[in-house]
Amino acid sequence: MLNKKSVDDINVKGKRVLVRCDFNVPLQEGKITDENRLVAALPTIKKLLADGGRVILCSHLGKPKGEPKPELSLAPVAARLSELLGQEVKFAADPEVVGPNAKAAVEAMKDGEVILLENTRYRAEETKNGEAFSKELASLCDVFVNDAFGTAHRAHCSNVGVTQYVDTAVVGYLMQKEIDFLGNAVNNPERPFVAILGGSKVSSKISVINNLLDKVDTLIIGGGMCFTFAKAAGMEIGKSLCEDEYLEYSKEMVEKAKEKGVKLLLPVDYLAAKEFSNDAPFRAVEGSLEADEMGLDIGPKSAAMFADAVKDAKTVVWNGPMGCFEMSNFAGGTVAVAKALAEIDATTIIGGGDSAAAVNQLGFGDKMTHISTGGGASLEFLEGKELPGVAAANDK
Repeated sequence: MLNKKSVDDINVKGKRVLVRCDFNVPLQEGKITDENRLVAALPTIKKLLADGGRVILCSHLGKPKGEPKPELSLAPVAARLSELLGQEVKFAADPEVVGPNAKAAVEAMKDGEVILLENTRYRAEETKNGEAFSKELASLCDVFVNDAFGTAHRAHCSNVGVTQYVDTAVVGYLMQKEIDFLGNAVNNPERPFVAILGGSKVSSKISVINNLLDKVDTLIIGGGMCFTFAKAAGMEIGKSLCEDEYLEYSKEMVEKAKEKGVKLLLPVDYLAAKEFSNDAPFRAVEGSLEADEMGLDIGPKSAAMFADAVKDAKTVVWNGPMGCFEMSNFAGGTVAVAKALAEIDATTIIGGGDSAAAVNQLGFGDKMTHISTGGGASLEFLEGKELPGVAAANDK
C-alpha cells in the first residue's frame, strides 16, 4: 500500500513531532562536506514548524556500532541546520540519545521550536529494532514523521519500532516524493517505459531485472553486469567482471524478455584495457575480448544505441553507471546516457547510489525529474519489495 498519510494530513499545533531524517552526511575534521541531505530535509521541517509543531529531529550518522564516538556526533549537523533554518536547533548531547538533556529540552519546548537528538546508532539496539529504545523514542513525541528514505529498507528503532508506540505515523515530503516516483510511477508509468541498469554485479540486481521485465517496454543493461550476459551468450570476455553462478539466470532473463515482448538491449561494443587504470592503453572492441583484456566501459556504438533507445521514452528509470565512470577515459558510456536523459521530454528517475553520484558529478542533476536519496532502498523498491519504513506509516 503506497497511499500513505503525510505531513499535509495532520494537525501538529502544540504537538511534539519526532522526525526521522537522513543526516548521514560526509564529515571531514568536523565539517560537513556535502549538505544535500540537510537541504532535502528542510521542506518537511519548515512545514511542521510553520504549523506550530514542536519538532524533534533524529538520525544516524556513520556506523558507531552502539558506541558513542565524538567524530560521529550530530553536533555539526545541529549547527549547520540552525543556519539553514534561520533559527536555533538545540542539540541534545546525550550519549544514550534519549537522556536527561533530551528529556529536559523536549519538556521545555514551545511551539515552533526544534531540537536534534544525538546519533541514534550510539545505541546498539537501534539497528536491531529493539523494544526498549523504540519506546524511549516514542515517549518523546505525540506524532512520528519518517522522512528518511535512505533507511526505509531497514527495520530500525528510529524508523519502524517507534511507530508501534505512537498513534500517528506519517511520511514527510521527501519520503512522499520517493513513493510517488519510485513506487507509483514505476507501477503505473506513462509509456514507453524504459529501464537502464548498470553497475558491477548481476547478483545485486537479480530481483530488479526479474521485476522490471514484467513492467517495462525496453530494458537496457550496461556496466560490469553486462559481461555475465555476454558470457552466457557465448562471447569471450577476457578478464572482465563476471559472475559465473548467474550465467543460467542471465539466459533465463533473456528468454523472459522474449516471452514478454520486452526489448532487451545489451552492449555491442566495449572499451577494453589490460589493466584497471585510467592510464592504461585501451581500444574499442566489437564482439569477443582478448584473454588478457577487461571491459571497462560500453563502447561508442553501444552508447549511441542506448541514447537512441530512450529518445521516445516517456518514463525512464536508471540505476547503475555504464562503466568505470570514476576514471575519465571510461566515463563516456555513463556521460552519453546521462546526456540522453537530460535531453528528452520524459519522467526521468535516477535510482540513487552510483548513478545519482554520476549524474550530479557530470552536471546533469538539475535536468532529471527525480534523483533518489536512497541507493539500497530505491533498488528494493524497484524489486517490488515492501519497504519496512514505508509500510510502518499510517495508510490514508
